Amino acid sequence: MTARVPKRIATTVLNSLKGGVVPRIGLEYITVGRVPEVNALLHDIGIIAQGGATFRFIVGKYGSGKSFLLQNIRNNAMERKFVVLDADLSPERRFSGTKGQGLATYKELIRNMSTKTKPDGGALQLILEKWLSSVQNEVVQDGFAPDDPQFRKHVKTRIFQVIHAMEDMVNGFDFGQAIARYWDAYAADDEQTRSNVLRWFRGEYATKTEARAALGINLIVGDGNWYDFLKLFSAFLVQAGYAGMLIMVDELVNIYRIPHRVTRQYNYEKILTMYNDTLQGKAKHIGILMCATPQCLEDTEKGVFSYDALRSRLTEGRFQKGNVRDLHAPIIRLEPLSYEELAVLTERLTSLHEGLYDYDNGVTQEEIVAFLKAEFERVGASANITPREVIRDFIELLNIVHQNPNTSITNLLSSGGFSFSPSGLTEENIESDFAEFEV
Repeated sequence: MTARVPKRIATTVLNSLKGGVVPRIGLEYITVGRVPEVNALLHDIGIIAQGGATFRFIVGKYGSGKSFLLQNIRNNAMERKFVVLDADLSPERRFSGTKGQGLATYKELIRNMSTKTKPDGGALQLILEKWLSSVQNEVVQDGFAPDDPQFRKHVKTRIFQVIHAMEDMVNGFDFGQAIARYWDAYAADDEQTRSNVLRWFRGEYATKTEARAALGINLIVGDGNWYDFLKLFSAFLVQAGYAGMLIMVDELVNIYRIPHRVTRQYNYEKILTMYNDTLQGKAKHIGILMCATPQCLEDTEKGVFSYDALRSRLTEGRFQKGNVRDLHAPIIRLEPLSYEELAVLTERLTSLHEGLYDYDNGVTQEEIVAFLKAEFERVGASANITPREVIRDFIELLNIVHQNPNTSITNLLSSGGFSFSPSGLTEENIESDFAEFEV
Protein backbone atom coordinates (compact mmCIF):
# COMPACT_ATOMS: atom_id res chain seq x y z
CA MET A 1 0.00 0.00 0.00
CA THR A 2 1.04 3.64 -0.45
CA ALA A 3 3.13 5.30 2.27
CA ARG A 4 1.39 7.78 4.56
CA VAL A 5 0.60 10.91 2.55
CA PRO A 6 0.11 14.36 4.11
CA LYS A 7 -3.58 15.23 4.12
CA ARG A 8 -2.99 18.50 2.25
CA ILE A 9 -1.45 16.55 -0.64
CA ALA A 10 -4.03 13.74 -0.51
CA THR A 11 -6.84 16.29 -0.67
CA THR A 12 -5.31 18.01 -3.70
CA VAL A 13 -4.67 14.73 -5.51
CA LEU A 14 -8.12 13.24 -4.96
CA ASN A 15 -10.04 16.47 -5.64
CA SER A 16 -8.05 17.12 -8.82
CA LEU A 17 -8.53 13.60 -10.14
CA LYS A 18 -12.23 13.58 -9.29
CA GLY A 19 -12.56 16.86 -11.19
CA GLY A 20 -10.79 15.42 -14.22
CA VAL A 21 -7.62 17.53 -13.94
CA VAL A 22 -4.02 16.67 -13.15
CA PRO A 23 -2.73 17.64 -9.68
CA ARG A 24 0.40 19.78 -9.54
CA ILE A 25 1.66 17.98 -6.44
CA GLY A 26 1.62 14.41 -5.15
CA LEU A 27 2.07 12.65 -8.50
CA GLU A 28 4.72 10.39 -7.02
CA TYR A 29 2.05 8.72 -4.86
CA ILE A 30 -0.12 7.64 -7.78
CA THR A 31 2.15 7.32 -10.83
CA VAL A 32 2.01 3.92 -12.50
CA GLY A 33 3.03 2.80 -15.98
CA ARG A 34 4.37 5.05 -18.76
CA VAL A 35 7.91 3.91 -17.95
CA PRO A 36 9.12 3.77 -21.61
CA GLU A 37 7.61 7.19 -22.39
CA VAL A 38 9.04 8.80 -19.25
CA ASN A 39 12.49 7.34 -19.93
CA ALA A 40 12.42 8.64 -23.50
CA LEU A 41 11.53 12.15 -22.35
CA LEU A 42 14.12 12.09 -19.55
CA HIS A 43 16.69 11.19 -22.19
CA ASP A 44 15.57 14.32 -24.06
CA ILE A 45 16.15 16.36 -20.91
CA GLY A 46 19.70 15.05 -20.77
CA ILE A 47 20.26 16.12 -24.39
CA ILE A 48 18.89 19.59 -23.66
CA ALA A 49 21.18 19.98 -20.64
CA GLN A 50 24.14 19.29 -22.92
CA GLY A 51 23.16 22.10 -25.28
CA GLY A 52 20.83 20.26 -27.60
CA ALA A 53 17.18 20.88 -28.43
CA THR A 54 14.20 18.54 -28.78
CA PHE A 55 10.62 18.64 -30.03
CA ARG A 56 7.94 16.05 -29.26
CA PHE A 57 4.24 15.56 -29.84
CA ILE A 58 2.49 13.59 -27.08
CA VAL A 59 -0.55 12.03 -28.73
CA GLY A 60 -3.50 10.36 -27.03
CA LYS A 61 -7.26 10.48 -26.65
CA TYR A 62 -8.97 12.78 -24.17
CA GLY A 63 -8.31 11.44 -20.69
CA SER A 64 -5.55 9.07 -21.83
CA GLY A 65 -2.93 10.68 -19.60
CA LYS A 66 -1.23 13.31 -21.79
CA SER A 67 -1.47 16.06 -19.20
CA PHE A 68 -0.47 13.61 -16.46
CA LEU A 69 2.67 12.68 -18.39
CA LEU A 70 3.49 16.36 -18.95
CA GLN A 71 3.16 17.10 -15.25
CA ASN A 72 5.38 14.14 -14.41
CA ILE A 73 8.09 15.36 -16.78
CA ARG A 74 7.62 18.93 -15.53
CA ASN A 75 8.41 17.84 -11.97
CA ASN A 76 11.39 15.77 -13.11
CA ALA A 77 12.77 18.65 -15.16
CA MET A 78 12.57 21.13 -12.28
CA GLU A 79 14.37 18.63 -10.04
CA ARG A 80 17.16 18.65 -12.65
CA LYS A 81 17.48 22.45 -12.46
CA PHE A 82 15.40 23.24 -15.54
CA VAL A 83 13.10 26.21 -15.93
CA VAL A 84 9.68 25.06 -17.16
CA LEU A 85 7.15 27.15 -19.09
CA ASP A 86 3.67 25.77 -19.74
CA ALA A 87 0.45 26.96 -21.32
CA ASP A 88 -2.87 25.57 -22.49
CA LEU A 89 -3.97 26.83 -25.88
CA SER A 90 -7.46 28.30 -26.24
CA PRO A 91 -9.36 30.46 -28.75
CA GLU A 92 -7.52 33.45 -27.24
CA ARG A 93 -4.11 31.72 -27.10
CA ARG A 94 -2.59 30.36 -30.29
CA PHE A 95 0.77 30.47 -32.01
CA SER A 96 -0.37 33.09 -34.51
CA GLY A 97 -3.41 35.30 -34.97
CA THR A 98 -4.71 38.68 -36.03
CA LYS A 99 -5.79 39.67 -32.50
CA GLY A 100 -2.60 39.08 -30.53
CA GLN A 101 -3.21 35.37 -29.87
CA GLY A 102 0.48 34.51 -30.33
CA LEU A 103 1.51 37.18 -27.83
CA ALA A 104 -1.18 35.91 -25.45
CA THR A 105 0.44 32.45 -25.53
CA TYR A 106 3.84 34.00 -24.82
CA LYS A 107 2.41 35.93 -21.85
CA GLU A 108 0.88 32.76 -20.46
CA LEU A 109 4.17 30.88 -20.81
CA ILE A 110 6.13 33.61 -19.02
CA ARG A 111 3.43 33.91 -16.34
CA ASN A 112 3.81 30.18 -15.69
CA MET A 113 7.62 30.21 -15.68
CA SER A 114 8.54 27.78 -12.89
CA THR A 115 11.58 26.46 -11.07
CA LYS A 116 12.10 23.96 -8.28
CA THR A 117 11.95 26.73 -5.67
CA LYS A 118 8.98 28.45 -7.36
CA PRO A 119 7.00 25.56 -8.86
CA ASP A 120 3.67 27.36 -9.27
CA GLY A 121 4.81 29.97 -11.79
CA GLY A 122 5.81 33.62 -11.54
CA ALA A 123 9.51 32.77 -11.27
CA LEU A 124 10.87 35.46 -13.61
CA GLN A 125 11.76 38.04 -10.97
CA LEU A 126 13.17 35.39 -8.66
CA ILE A 127 15.41 34.07 -11.46
CA LEU A 128 16.74 37.54 -12.29
CA GLU A 129 17.46 38.51 -8.71
CA LYS A 130 18.93 35.15 -7.77
CA TRP A 131 21.30 35.48 -10.72
CA LEU A 132 22.28 39.06 -9.82
CA SER A 133 22.91 37.94 -6.25
CA SER A 134 25.15 35.11 -7.47
CA VAL A 135 27.11 37.52 -9.70
CA GLN A 136 27.70 39.79 -6.71
CA ASN A 137 28.85 36.84 -4.62
CA GLU A 138 31.35 35.90 -7.32
CA VAL A 139 32.76 39.43 -7.26
CA VAL A 140 33.03 39.28 -3.48
CA GLN A 141 34.93 36.00 -3.77
CA ASP A 142 37.32 37.77 -6.14
CA GLY A 143 38.22 40.12 -3.28
CA PHE A 144 35.94 43.12 -3.84
CA ALA A 145 33.74 44.06 -0.88
CA PRO A 146 30.28 45.56 -1.60
CA ASP A 147 31.46 48.94 -0.30
CA ASP A 148 34.52 48.91 -2.57
CA PRO A 149 34.29 51.67 -5.25
CA GLN A 150 35.22 49.01 -7.87
CA PHE A 151 32.53 46.53 -6.78
CA ARG A 152 29.70 47.68 -9.07
CA LYS A 153 32.08 48.05 -11.98
CA HIS A 154 33.17 44.42 -11.70
CA VAL A 155 29.58 43.23 -11.27
CA LYS A 156 28.54 45.09 -14.40
CA THR A 157 31.51 43.62 -16.30
CA ARG A 158 30.31 40.11 -15.49
CA ILE A 159 26.75 41.02 -16.44
CA PHE A 160 27.89 42.36 -19.78
CA GLN A 161 29.76 39.13 -20.43
CA VAL A 162 26.38 37.38 -20.30
CA ILE A 163 24.78 40.08 -22.44
CA HIS A 164 27.49 39.90 -25.10
CA ALA A 165 27.02 36.14 -25.38
CA MET A 166 23.47 36.77 -26.67
CA GLU A 167 24.05 39.75 -28.94
CA ASP A 168 24.39 37.60 -32.08
CA MET A 169 20.89 36.19 -31.55
CA VAL A 170 17.80 37.79 -33.06
CA ASN A 171 16.77 40.70 -30.79
CA GLY A 172 19.66 39.80 -28.49
CA PHE A 173 20.91 43.38 -28.20
CA ASP A 174 17.60 44.70 -26.90
CA PHE A 175 17.21 41.72 -24.56
CA GLY A 176 20.67 42.50 -23.16
CA GLN A 177 19.74 46.14 -22.74
CA ALA A 178 16.77 45.12 -20.60
CA ILE A 179 19.00 42.96 -18.39
CA ALA A 180 21.41 45.90 -17.95
CA ARG A 181 18.50 48.19 -17.05
CA TYR A 182 17.36 45.69 -14.47
CA TRP A 183 20.80 45.57 -12.85
CA ASP A 184 21.01 49.36 -12.68
CA ALA A 185 17.56 49.51 -11.05
CA TYR A 186 18.40 46.62 -8.72
CA ALA A 187 21.61 48.31 -7.55
CA ALA A 188 19.85 51.66 -7.09
CA ASP A 189 16.81 50.10 -5.41
CA ASP A 190 14.64 51.63 -8.16
CA GLU A 191 11.47 49.60 -7.83
CA GLN A 192 9.65 51.37 -10.67
CA THR A 193 12.32 50.62 -13.29
CA ARG A 194 12.58 47.02 -12.12
CA SER A 195 8.83 46.70 -12.58
CA ASN A 196 9.06 48.27 -16.04
CA VAL A 197 11.74 45.78 -17.12
CA LEU A 198 9.66 42.86 -15.90
CA ARG A 199 6.69 44.22 -17.84
CA TRP A 200 8.88 44.37 -20.94
CA PHE A 201 10.04 40.78 -20.50
CA ARG A 202 6.45 39.67 -19.99
CA GLY A 203 5.31 41.32 -23.23
CA GLU A 204 3.03 43.83 -21.52
CA TYR A 205 3.98 46.96 -23.49
CA ALA A 206 1.47 47.65 -26.24
CA THR A 207 3.65 50.01 -28.30
CA LYS A 208 7.32 50.67 -28.93
CA THR A 209 6.76 54.30 -27.96
CA GLU A 210 5.63 53.23 -24.50
CA ALA A 211 8.65 50.95 -24.05
CA ARG A 212 11.03 53.63 -25.31
CA ALA A 213 9.66 56.16 -22.83
CA ALA A 214 9.92 53.76 -19.90
CA LEU A 215 13.22 51.99 -20.68
CA GLY A 216 14.84 53.52 -23.75
CA ILE A 217 14.36 50.24 -25.63
CA ASN A 218 13.01 50.39 -29.19
CA LEU A 219 11.54 46.90 -29.33
CA ILE A 220 8.61 45.05 -27.76
CA VAL A 221 7.45 41.44 -27.76
CA GLY A 222 4.74 40.89 -30.34
CA ASP A 223 2.96 38.25 -32.41
CA GLY A 224 5.80 38.12 -34.90
CA ASN A 225 8.80 37.74 -32.59
CA TRP A 226 7.61 36.05 -29.37
CA TYR A 227 9.28 32.74 -30.20
CA ASP A 228 12.62 34.55 -30.68
CA PHE A 229 12.24 35.84 -27.13
CA LEU A 230 11.77 32.32 -25.82
CA LYS A 231 15.08 31.34 -27.43
CA LEU A 232 16.71 34.38 -25.82
CA PHE A 233 15.33 33.35 -22.45
CA SER A 234 16.74 29.88 -22.96
CA ALA A 235 20.21 31.27 -23.66
CA PHE A 236 20.02 33.63 -20.68
CA LEU A 237 18.82 30.95 -18.27
CA VAL A 238 21.81 28.75 -19.07
CA GLN A 239 24.12 31.72 -18.47
CA ALA A 240 22.29 32.23 -15.17
CA GLY A 241 23.12 28.70 -14.03
CA TYR A 242 20.09 26.66 -15.08
CA ALA A 243 20.31 23.44 -17.08
CA GLY A 244 17.91 24.55 -19.81
CA MET A 245 14.31 25.43 -20.59
CA LEU A 246 11.36 23.13 -21.21
CA ILE A 247 8.24 24.48 -22.96
CA MET A 248 5.01 22.54 -22.58
CA VAL A 249 1.93 23.31 -24.66
CA ASP A 250 -1.33 21.46 -24.08
CA GLU A 251 -4.70 21.54 -25.88
CA LEU A 252 -3.30 21.71 -29.40
CA VAL A 253 -6.82 20.77 -30.45
CA ASN A 254 -7.66 24.49 -30.28
CA ILE A 255 -5.61 25.00 -33.46
CA TYR A 256 -7.50 22.15 -35.12
CA ARG A 257 -10.78 23.88 -34.24
CA ILE A 258 -9.91 27.17 -35.97
CA PRO A 259 -12.55 27.50 -38.70
CA HIS A 260 -10.43 29.44 -41.20
CA ARG A 261 -7.94 27.41 -43.18
CA VAL A 262 -5.43 30.24 -43.72
CA THR A 263 -5.32 31.02 -39.99
CA ARG A 264 -4.74 27.33 -39.19
CA GLN A 265 -1.94 27.19 -41.72
CA TYR A 266 -0.19 30.19 -40.15
CA ASN A 267 -0.31 28.42 -36.81
CA TYR A 268 1.07 25.20 -38.27
CA GLU A 269 3.78 27.24 -39.97
CA LYS A 270 4.87 28.54 -36.55
CA ILE A 271 4.99 24.96 -35.26
CA LEU A 272 7.15 24.05 -38.26
CA THR A 273 9.53 26.88 -37.42
CA MET A 274 9.93 25.61 -33.85
CA TYR A 275 10.29 22.02 -35.06
CA ASN A 276 12.97 22.92 -37.61
CA ASP A 277 14.88 25.08 -35.12
CA THR A 278 15.15 22.29 -32.59
CA LEU A 279 16.07 19.53 -35.01
CA GLN A 280 18.51 21.61 -37.06
CA GLY A 281 20.42 22.91 -34.05
CA LYS A 282 19.32 26.54 -34.41
CA ALA A 283 17.90 26.44 -30.89
CA LYS A 284 19.95 25.35 -27.88
CA HIS A 285 19.14 24.22 -24.35
CA ILE A 286 15.45 24.14 -25.19
CA GLY A 287 12.83 21.39 -25.33
CA ILE A 288 9.27 21.66 -26.65
CA LEU A 289 6.43 19.27 -25.83
CA MET A 290 3.01 19.61 -27.44
CA CYS A 291 -0.08 17.53 -26.60
CA ALA A 292 -2.54 16.52 -29.29
CA THR A 293 -5.37 14.09 -29.88
CA PRO A 294 -4.95 11.61 -32.76
CA GLN A 295 -7.57 13.45 -34.79
CA CYS A 296 -6.05 16.93 -34.45
CA LEU A 297 -2.68 15.50 -35.48
CA GLU A 298 -3.65 13.17 -38.32
CA ASP A 299 -6.65 14.85 -39.96
CA THR A 300 -5.40 15.84 -43.43
CA GLU A 301 -8.14 18.45 -43.81
CA LYS A 302 -7.73 20.46 -40.60
CA GLY A 303 -5.10 18.78 -38.42
CA VAL A 304 -1.33 19.12 -38.20
CA PHE A 305 -1.04 16.73 -41.15
CA SER A 306 -2.99 19.18 -43.32
CA TYR A 307 0.25 21.17 -43.46
CA ASP A 308 2.32 19.22 -45.98
CA ALA A 309 5.71 20.24 -44.60
CA LEU A 310 4.79 18.90 -41.17
CA ARG A 311 3.11 15.74 -42.47
CA SER A 312 6.19 14.80 -44.48
CA ARG A 313 8.40 15.23 -41.41
CA LEU A 314 6.13 13.51 -38.90
CA THR A 315 4.59 10.58 -40.78
CA GLU A 316 5.73 7.37 -39.11
CA GLY A 317 7.66 4.72 -41.02
CA ARG A 318 6.46 1.30 -42.05
CA PHE A 319 8.06 -0.65 -39.22
CA GLN A 320 6.11 0.70 -36.23
CA LYS A 321 3.26 -1.73 -35.76
CA GLY A 322 1.32 -2.81 -32.68
CA ASN A 323 3.59 -2.89 -29.65
CA VAL A 324 6.70 -2.14 -31.73
CA ARG A 325 7.31 1.58 -31.24
CA ASP A 326 10.09 4.06 -31.93
CA LEU A 327 10.21 6.27 -28.84
CA HIS A 328 12.99 8.38 -30.36
CA ALA A 329 10.58 9.60 -33.07
CA PRO A 330 8.97 13.08 -32.83
CA ILE A 331 5.59 11.55 -31.97
CA ILE A 332 5.00 9.58 -28.77
CA ARG A 333 1.64 7.84 -28.82
CA LEU A 334 0.20 6.92 -25.44
CA GLU A 335 -0.95 3.34 -25.20
CA PRO A 336 -3.82 2.53 -22.79
CA LEU A 337 -2.77 1.60 -19.27
CA SER A 338 -2.82 -2.15 -18.80
CA TYR A 339 -5.29 -3.89 -16.50
CA GLU A 340 -2.58 -4.57 -13.93
CA GLU A 341 -1.44 -0.93 -13.97
CA LEU A 342 -4.99 0.24 -13.37
CA ALA A 343 -5.30 -2.28 -10.54
CA VAL A 344 -2.23 -0.84 -8.84
CA LEU A 345 -3.52 2.69 -9.42
CA THR A 346 -6.87 1.95 -7.80
CA GLU A 347 -5.10 0.38 -4.82
CA ARG A 348 -3.04 3.54 -4.35
CA LEU A 349 -6.16 5.69 -4.58
CA THR A 350 -7.75 3.48 -1.90
CA SER A 351 -4.79 4.07 0.40
CA LEU A 352 -4.89 7.85 -0.22
CA HIS A 353 -8.61 7.94 0.56
CA GLU A 354 -8.14 5.98 3.79
CA GLY A 355 -5.34 8.26 4.96
CA LEU A 356 -7.27 11.42 4.16
CA TYR A 357 -10.40 10.44 6.08
CA ASP A 358 -8.74 8.33 8.80
CA TYR A 359 -10.73 5.15 8.30
CA ASP A 360 -10.35 1.59 7.09
CA ASN A 361 -12.59 1.33 4.05
CA GLY A 362 -12.23 -2.43 3.87
CA VAL A 363 -11.90 -2.43 0.07
CA THR A 364 -10.61 -5.84 -0.95
CA GLN A 365 -8.56 -6.98 -3.90
CA GLU A 366 -11.60 -8.88 -5.10
CA GLU A 367 -13.66 -5.66 -5.14
CA ILE A 368 -10.97 -3.85 -7.13
CA VAL A 369 -10.96 -6.72 -9.63
CA ALA A 370 -14.77 -6.61 -9.84
CA PHE A 371 -14.72 -2.83 -10.35
CA LEU A 372 -12.23 -3.06 -13.24
CA LYS A 373 -14.18 -5.92 -14.77
CA ALA A 374 -17.34 -3.79 -14.65
CA GLU A 375 -15.52 -0.77 -16.15
CA PHE A 376 -14.09 -2.72 -19.05
CA GLU A 377 -17.32 -4.54 -19.81
CA ARG A 378 -19.33 -1.37 -20.29
CA VAL A 379 -20.61 -0.88 -23.83
CA GLY A 380 -17.82 0.58 -25.96
CA ALA A 381 -15.22 0.45 -23.19
CA SER A 382 -12.75 -1.65 -25.15
CA ALA A 383 -12.25 1.22 -27.60
CA ASN A 384 -13.07 4.32 -25.60
CA ILE A 385 -12.33 3.90 -21.89
CA THR A 386 -9.52 6.09 -20.52
CA PRO A 387 -7.66 6.31 -17.20
CA ARG A 388 -9.54 9.53 -16.41
CA GLU A 389 -12.90 7.74 -16.52
CA VAL A 390 -11.70 4.81 -14.43
CA ILE A 391 -10.17 7.11 -11.80
CA ARG A 392 -13.25 9.33 -11.50
CA ASP A 393 -15.57 6.34 -11.18
CA PHE A 394 -13.40 4.71 -8.54
CA ILE A 395 -13.02 7.86 -6.42
CA GLU A 396 -16.81 8.28 -6.59
CA LEU A 397 -17.22 4.73 -5.29
CA LEU A 398 -14.79 5.40 -2.44
CA ASN A 399 -16.63 8.61 -1.52
CA ILE A 400 -20.02 6.88 -1.48
CA VAL A 401 -18.77 3.92 0.56
CA HIS A 402 -17.14 6.27 3.08
CA GLN A 403 -20.28 8.37 3.46
CA ASN A 404 -22.63 5.39 3.51
CA PRO A 405 -21.13 2.77 5.86
CA ASN A 406 -24.01 0.35 5.25
CA THR A 407 -23.10 -0.10 1.59
CA SER A 408 -20.08 -1.56 -0.18
CA ILE A 409 -18.41 -1.51 -3.58
CA THR A 410 -19.87 -4.96 -4.24
CA ASN A 411 -23.40 -3.67 -3.59
CA LEU A 412 -22.87 -0.62 -5.78
CA LEU A 413 -21.50 -2.69 -8.66
CA SER A 414 -24.53 -4.97 -8.54
CA SER A 415 -27.03 -2.12 -8.33
CA GLY A 416 -27.48 -1.83 -12.10
CA GLY A 417 -25.29 1.25 -12.59
CA PHE A 418 -23.06 -0.55 -15.08
CA SER A 419 -23.94 -1.93 -18.51
CA PHE A 420 -22.13 -5.02 -19.70
CA SER A 421 -21.07 -6.28 -23.07
CA PRO A 422 -18.64 -9.10 -23.84
CA SER A 423 -15.06 -7.81 -23.98
CA GLY A 424 -12.93 -10.86 -23.42
CA LEU A 425 -11.92 -9.55 -19.98
CA THR A 426 -12.44 -12.02 -17.19
CA GLU A 427 -12.11 -11.81 -13.46
CA GLU A 428 -9.47 -14.50 -13.62
CA ASN A 429 -7.09 -12.67 -15.97
CA ILE A 430 -7.37 -9.40 -14.01
CA GLU A 431 -6.57 -11.29 -10.81
CA SER A 432 -3.62 -12.93 -12.51
CA ASP A 433 -2.29 -9.58 -13.78
CA PHE A 434 -2.84 -7.98 -10.37
CA ALA A 435 -0.93 -10.73 -8.60
CA GLU A 436 2.03 -10.49 -10.96
CA PHE A 437 2.37 -6.72 -10.93
CA GLU A 438 4.75 -5.45 -8.25
CA VAL A 439 3.34 -2.53 -6.25
